[in-house]
Amino acid sequence: MTPLITHTGIAVPLRRDNVDTDQLYPAQRILNAPQTRTGHADALMADWREDPDFVLNKPAYDGASVLVAGRDFGTGSSREWAVWALADYGFRVVLAPRFGDIFRGNTAENGLVAGEMSEADIEELWVRLEDAPGSRIEVDLERRTVRCGQSRYDFGYPEHFRQRVMRGLDEIALTLEHAAEIEDFEAQRRVTMPRVTDRAAR
Repeated sequence: MTPLITHTGIAVPLRRDNVDTDQLYPAQRILNAPQTRTGHADALMADWREDPDFVLNKPAYDGASVLVAGRDFGTGSSREWAVWALADYGFRVVLAPRFGDIFRGNTAENGLVAGEMSEADIEELWVRLEDAPGSRIEVDLERRTVRCGQSRYDFGYPEHFRQRVMRGLDEIALTLEHAAEIEDFEAQRRVTMPRVTDRAAR
Protein backbone atom coordinates (compact mmCIF):
# COMPACT_ATOMS: atom_id res chain seq x y z
CA MET A 1 0.00 0.00 0.00
CA THR A 2 1.11 3.56 -0.67
CA PRO A 3 1.39 5.51 2.60
CA LEU A 4 -0.94 8.47 2.96
CA ILE A 5 -0.30 11.34 5.38
CA THR A 6 -1.77 14.31 3.52
CA HIS A 7 -3.75 14.23 0.32
CA THR A 8 -5.06 17.02 -1.88
CA GLY A 9 -7.46 16.24 -4.69
CA ILE A 10 -10.65 17.09 -6.55
CA ALA A 11 -13.65 16.31 -4.37
CA VAL A 12 -16.97 14.88 -5.57
CA PRO A 13 -20.20 15.70 -3.71
CA LEU A 14 -22.30 12.51 -3.66
CA ARG A 15 -25.62 13.63 -2.18
CA ARG A 16 -26.89 10.18 -1.30
CA ASP A 17 -27.47 8.41 1.99
CA ASN A 18 -27.43 4.66 2.57
CA VAL A 19 -25.12 3.86 -0.34
CA ASP A 20 -24.52 0.14 0.06
CA THR A 21 -21.86 -2.11 -1.44
CA ASP A 22 -24.29 -3.45 -4.05
CA GLN A 23 -24.70 0.09 -5.37
CA LEU A 24 -20.96 0.73 -5.21
CA TYR A 25 -20.25 -2.52 -7.08
CA PRO A 26 -23.37 -4.04 -8.71
CA ALA A 27 -23.61 -7.77 -8.00
CA GLN A 28 -24.03 -8.79 -11.64
CA ARG A 29 -20.60 -7.37 -12.44
CA ILE A 30 -18.82 -9.52 -9.86
CA LEU A 31 -19.46 -12.69 -11.88
CA ASN A 32 -16.89 -11.63 -14.48
CA ALA A 33 -14.75 -9.44 -12.25
CA PRO A 34 -11.01 -10.07 -11.87
CA GLN A 35 -10.00 -11.58 -8.52
CA THR A 36 -7.34 -8.92 -8.08
CA ARG A 37 -7.39 -5.41 -6.62
CA THR A 38 -7.23 -3.76 -10.04
CA GLY A 39 -9.51 -3.78 -13.06
CA HIS A 40 -12.65 -2.58 -11.26
CA ALA A 41 -12.90 1.14 -12.08
CA ASP A 42 -15.64 0.66 -14.68
CA ALA A 43 -17.81 -1.20 -12.16
CA LEU A 44 -17.86 1.62 -9.60
CA MET A 45 -21.48 2.84 -9.26
CA ALA A 46 -21.98 1.42 -12.76
CA ASP A 47 -25.78 1.52 -12.69
CA TRP A 48 -25.85 5.18 -11.67
CA ARG A 49 -23.18 6.11 -14.21
CA GLU A 50 -25.58 5.12 -16.99
CA ASP A 51 -27.30 8.43 -16.24
CA PRO A 52 -25.42 11.21 -18.12
CA ASP A 53 -26.28 13.66 -15.34
CA PHE A 54 -24.78 11.53 -12.57
CA VAL A 55 -22.11 13.47 -10.71
CA LEU A 56 -19.19 11.21 -11.69
CA ASN A 57 -20.01 11.82 -15.37
CA LYS A 58 -19.49 15.56 -15.09
CA PRO A 59 -16.18 16.72 -16.64
CA ALA A 60 -15.43 19.00 -13.68
CA TYR A 61 -14.90 15.93 -11.51
CA ASP A 62 -12.53 14.09 -13.84
CA GLY A 63 -9.59 12.77 -11.87
CA ALA A 64 -11.38 13.11 -8.55
CA SER A 65 -9.77 11.42 -5.57
CA VAL A 66 -11.96 12.52 -2.62
CA LEU A 67 -15.59 11.43 -2.27
CA VAL A 68 -17.92 13.35 0.04
CA ALA A 69 -20.95 11.15 0.73
CA GLY A 70 -24.02 10.89 2.94
CA ARG A 71 -24.59 8.87 6.08
CA ASP A 72 -24.35 5.08 6.26
CA PHE A 73 -21.94 4.74 3.35
CA GLY A 74 -20.72 1.23 2.52
CA THR A 75 -23.39 -0.76 4.35
CA GLY A 76 -24.67 -4.10 3.10
CA SER A 77 -22.57 -7.09 2.14
CA SER A 78 -18.90 -7.40 3.06
CA ARG A 79 -17.66 -7.54 -0.53
CA GLU A 80 -14.19 -6.05 -0.81
CA TRP A 81 -14.79 -5.37 -4.49
CA ALA A 82 -16.59 -2.16 -3.51
CA VAL A 83 -13.38 -0.81 -1.98
CA TRP A 84 -11.28 -2.12 -4.86
CA ALA A 85 -13.51 -0.22 -7.30
CA LEU A 86 -13.19 3.03 -5.35
CA ALA A 87 -9.42 2.70 -5.19
CA ASP A 88 -9.08 1.62 -8.81
CA TYR A 89 -11.16 4.61 -9.91
CA GLY A 90 -8.68 6.85 -8.11
CA PHE A 91 -10.27 7.66 -4.76
CA ARG A 92 -7.97 7.88 -1.75
CA VAL A 93 -10.42 9.41 0.73
CA VAL A 94 -14.12 9.01 1.46
CA LEU A 95 -15.77 11.42 3.90
CA ALA A 96 -19.22 10.69 5.37
CA PRO A 97 -21.12 11.00 8.66
CA ARG A 98 -21.14 7.23 9.19
CA PHE A 99 -19.83 4.05 7.51
CA GLY A 100 -20.60 0.37 7.47
CA ASP A 101 -18.18 -1.31 9.90
CA ILE A 102 -16.89 -4.03 7.57
CA PHE A 103 -16.56 -1.58 4.70
CA ARG A 104 -14.51 0.76 6.88
CA GLY A 105 -12.15 -2.06 7.82
CA ASN A 106 -11.78 -2.99 4.16
CA THR A 107 -10.85 0.59 3.25
CA ALA A 108 -7.98 0.56 5.74
CA GLU A 109 -6.76 -2.75 4.30
CA ASN A 110 -6.56 -1.08 0.89
CA GLY A 111 -5.03 2.26 1.86
CA LEU A 112 -8.19 4.39 1.67
CA VAL A 113 -9.21 6.81 4.40
CA ALA A 114 -12.84 6.63 5.55
CA GLY A 115 -13.18 9.74 7.70
CA GLU A 116 -16.30 10.55 9.68
CA MET A 117 -17.56 14.15 9.67
CA SER A 118 -20.71 15.67 11.14
CA GLU A 119 -23.75 15.89 8.89
CA ALA A 120 -23.62 19.68 9.15
CA ASP A 121 -20.02 19.78 7.93
CA ILE A 122 -20.78 17.34 5.11
CA GLU A 123 -23.71 19.52 4.02
CA GLU A 124 -21.46 22.59 4.04
CA LEU A 125 -18.85 20.77 1.95
CA TRP A 126 -21.53 19.66 -0.53
CA VAL A 127 -22.65 23.25 -1.01
CA ARG A 128 -19.10 24.48 -1.51
CA LEU A 129 -18.27 21.74 -3.99
CA GLU A 130 -21.49 22.21 -5.95
CA ASP A 131 -20.96 25.97 -6.12
CA ALA A 132 -17.42 25.47 -7.45
CA PRO A 133 -17.25 22.09 -9.26
CA GLY A 134 -13.74 20.75 -9.52
CA SER A 135 -12.63 22.31 -6.23
CA ARG A 136 -9.78 20.62 -4.41
CA ILE A 137 -9.72 19.84 -0.73
CA GLU A 138 -6.83 18.83 1.50
CA VAL A 139 -7.07 15.91 3.89
CA ASP A 140 -4.46 15.79 6.65
CA LEU A 141 -4.45 12.37 8.26
CA GLU A 142 -1.86 13.32 10.85
CA ARG A 143 -4.06 16.13 12.21
CA ARG A 144 -7.39 14.58 11.16
CA THR A 145 -8.44 17.76 9.39
CA VAL A 146 -10.02 18.70 6.06
CA ARG A 147 -9.42 22.04 4.37
CA CYS A 148 -11.65 23.50 1.68
CA GLY A 149 -10.70 27.03 0.72
CA GLN A 150 -10.30 28.97 3.96
CA SER A 151 -12.47 26.58 5.97
CA ARG A 152 -11.16 23.78 8.15
CA TYR A 153 -13.09 20.78 9.46
CA ASP A 154 -12.22 17.92 11.79
CA PHE A 155 -12.92 14.28 11.02
CA GLY A 156 -12.92 11.14 13.10
CA TYR A 157 -10.74 8.18 12.27
CA PRO A 158 -9.73 5.23 14.51
CA GLU A 159 -6.12 5.41 15.63
CA HIS A 160 -5.25 1.85 14.58
CA PHE A 161 -6.50 2.57 11.05
CA ARG A 162 -4.74 5.93 10.97
CA GLN A 163 -1.36 4.45 11.85
CA ARG A 164 -1.68 1.67 9.28
CA VAL A 165 -2.72 3.96 6.42
CA MET A 166 -0.04 6.53 7.26
CA ARG A 167 2.58 3.76 7.18
CA GLY A 168 1.08 1.95 4.20
CA LEU A 169 0.67 -1.36 6.03
CA ASP A 170 -2.12 -3.89 5.75
CA GLU A 171 -2.66 -6.52 8.47
CA ILE A 172 -0.24 -8.99 6.89
CA ALA A 173 2.54 -6.41 6.60
CA LEU A 174 1.86 -5.30 10.16
CA THR A 175 2.16 -8.87 11.38
CA LEU A 176 5.39 -9.45 9.46
CA GLU A 177 7.01 -6.62 11.40
CA HIS A 178 7.05 -9.13 14.27
CA ALA A 179 8.40 -12.03 12.19
CA ALA A 180 11.43 -12.57 14.42
CA GLU A 181 9.30 -12.71 17.57
CA ILE A 182 6.88 -15.11 15.91
CA GLU A 183 9.74 -17.39 14.84
CA ASP A 184 11.19 -17.36 18.37
CA PHE A 185 7.79 -18.23 19.82
CA GLU A 186 7.28 -21.06 17.34
CA ALA A 187 10.76 -22.45 18.06
CA GLN A 188 10.06 -22.53 21.81
CA ARG A 189 6.61 -23.95 21.30
CA ARG A 190 7.92 -26.92 19.34
CA VAL A 191 10.08 -27.96 22.30
CA THR A 192 7.14 -28.11 24.70
CA MET A 193 4.53 -29.59 22.36
CA PRO A 194 3.68 -33.33 22.67
CA ARG A 195 5.66 -35.64 20.44
CA VAL A 196 4.82 -39.01 18.89
CA THR A 197 7.29 -41.52 20.38
CA ASP A 198 8.59 -44.61 18.63
CA ARG A 199 6.48 -46.82 20.89
CA ALA A 200 3.33 -44.80 20.17
CA ALA A 201 4.10 -44.98 16.48
CA ARG A 202 4.18 -48.80 16.68
